[in-house]
Amino acid sequence: MGVGARAGTGAAEVLGLIEETLREAGLPPSRVVELATLDAKAGAAGIAGAAARLGVPVRGYPAALLAGIAVPRPSAAPLAAVGTASVAEAAALAGGGRLLVPKRKSNPVAGPARATCAVAYRGQSEWNRHGGK
Repeated sequence: MGVGARAGTGAAEVLGLIEETLREAGLPPSRVVELATLDAKAGAAGIAGAAARLGVPVRGYPAALLAGIAVPRPSAAPLAAVGTASVAEAAALAGGGRLLVPKRKSNPVAGPARATCAVAYRGQSEWNRHGGK
């Protein structure tokens, strides 16, 4: 699962987005094997906290690597901020596989979205089980 978060984003917002995204995709949290993100964000409290609650590691990728991955929803905001037009989708795809759920944004009670996530499958059997969506 690829994730991105603005500085100061809490684990509750990141984890809430992850859980909602998985629920809507019909996937249990137990299917998450790691949270992938920008290497500069790998230790951020919100991302690290969400990973700890899920019991999975965080894998960070350099912006230059993420910038070279084609994604369906690039954005100017992360490009200007961190040097890649995608964090969540590109990080999800960086380990190989296919995008199952494109970038989703959190929906906090107050204020703008501060977290994003995307889901990729790495195994062909998983992809086939979900109809190649």
